[in-house]
Amino acid sequence: MEPRPPLSGVAALEAVATREGVWLEDPEADAVQYLLIGNPPERWPSRAWLPVPGSPPVTAVVGFFRTRPGPFDAPTRTLLRRAVRLCGGPLREGHGPGPLHEDADAVQTIFDALSGPAVLLTPLRSETGEVEDYLIVAATPESVDVVGRHGKELVGRRVLETYPTVAGTALWDGYLETLTTGVVHESQPFTYEEVTAGVPQQSVYSVRVSRLGDRLVASWIRHDTSEREARRLAELQRLGNLGWAGWNLVTDTVTWSDQVYAVFDRDPALGPMRLEELPRHLPADDLPRLGAAVRRLLGDGRAIDEPFRVTTAKGVRHLRIVAEARTDADGSPVEVHGFFQDLTALRDAELALVESERANLVQRGMLKAERALGARLQDTLLPVPEQSLELAGLCVDVAYVPADSGLNVGGDWYSAIELPDESALFVVGDVAGHGLSAVGTMAQLRFYTKGMTVTGSALPDVLGRLNSLLLHTATDPDGATATMVMGRYQPWDRRLTWVRAGHLPPLLIRGGEAGYLSQPAGCLLGAAFHSSYGQETLDLLPGDHLLLYTDGLVEDPGEDIEVGLGRLAEAAVRLLRESGNDMLARTLAALRPGNRDDICVLDIHVPDDS
Repeated sequence: MEPRPPLSGVAALEAVATREGVWLEDPEADAVQYLLIGNPPERWPSRAWLPVPGSPPVTAVVGFFRTRPGPFDAPTRTLLRRAVRLCGGPLREGHGPGPLHEDADAVQTIFDALSGPAVLLTPLRSETGEVEDYLIVAATPESVDVVGRHGKELVGRRVLETYPTVAGTALWDGYLETLTTGVVHESQPFTYEEVTAGVPQQSVYSVRVSRLGDRLVASWIRHDTSEREARRLAELQRLGNLGWAGWNLVTDTVTWSDQVYAVFDRDPALGPMRLEELPRHLPADDLPRLGAAVRRLLGDGRAIDEPFRVTTAKGVRHLRIVAEARTDADGSPVEVHGFFQDLTALRDAELALVESERANLVQRGMLKAERALGARLQDTLLPVPEQSLELAGLCVDVAYVPADSGLNVGGDWYSAIELPDESALFVVGDVAGHGLSAVGTMAQLRFYTKGMTVTGSALPDVLGRLNSLLLHTATDPDGATATMVMGRYQPWDRRLTWVRAGHLPPLLIRGGEAGYLSQPAGCLLGAAFHSSYGQETLDLLPGDHLLLYTDGLVEDPGEDIEVGLGRLAEAAVRLLRESGNDMLARTLAALRPGNRDDICVLDIHVPDDS
């Protein structure tokens, strides 16, 4: 056998010498011509050695070892050549401009798989060669500018277009220094002021800038997300005139949010009030009921939801406490958490409204006064938006149509709100009967439902407490009853958790077909003590429509309810097929001429991904 020089047959050296890629795709034939490294060499049945492009002489190659046998196809060869070109800047001596202008797509492919905000910047120079701005040529999905553009929406825009006030700052100087010297720039946390919808907002950022060939890669971290959430919670408490409170029964400590002091008109310097101290500040008439509730909470660990009054330096206030206990393994309460809410303004408004309307009833007659009251309550309690709502990434169409005769507002109602965790709550309910008592019960259910869900109560628990509320507070000698369907939608996994209390089933329209959801257990509210309520979950898909509605949309006198439900399903599918109706709820309500009962409809639509 003819002896072979020590360095002959090395594929990497051949790639350096020829400035061409060496593709080793047949192990048996390649072993005759080349020295195959690896232990054992059979572990890598296909290999490639590619020279790093640049000014001659070539001094660097990149090797790729693959566990799959067979030749490299054309797309794979192109991808590997691009990867080697991206390595050209760091591997070559010096930092002169490289061929990265043709590899922005390759960088974008890498960026698409990364988390966190980052952009690839190309400097834009004046005729004298000075850097005037930077062009964004690739961006990760989590990158966002001050007007809310995300990811690839930023590509093709200039830095001073997306963050206009960064010019002339230390960060701008850091960009230029990194571009010139190649030294990585890592900024200290700094405050950046954004103007959103005409309102200035300040955020704190840290930015890291590194050079890639003749371009820059900038990534950043936003530090004040938790602070912003805390501000939102404080605003929520202020707007709802409520505050949270916690009692650790093991360490005997009490914690109040700032708003609780405002609710009680109490000096924060005095510290929070203990539960046992509450009765000292109550009128004598309220002592037995609240005292019994506190004993149930601390003794048995049962949740409470009680209205009460307190005496303050500014007079008597009407408050509400909602609290639940956490127990240990033996069932003994160890911690209590809940909220206090000031209902004084609402109570005063109710009393003022009752007194005002009582005078109207005397002066103008019972029917005229009730109709006027109904019109005002409709605008106040059931505002119907002129256009579809956008909540948690959903399009929500709302329709409310009062009955053609009698009082304008009955007991039908709805609610569609965003919760503090950015999920959404949807409710449709129907209080039995019409008139002021039904309207009052409707307002009570609507208000308490919002309050309990905002504070994080589970949906079955909310229905259970509303059931107890109607059983204990009904002013009608025969009691007040109501039906209700309620869902909480999580936009992060498109999951809807829902419950019902004697209400008609939701209608799901998906892929051109309609079907009613199987219902969890739950009798109507106010019908029986110790009622239990189950819950179901539904994963919504893009294009889905989910209808929540009251019986006025489907019921006709003397007709089986199944006939009305079938008619609704057929009409919904037909409307979506014919026109892709984006106002489905209003159109369905309008198809019911001469309605004898109130109609309330929510159409919850998941937009297509496109």
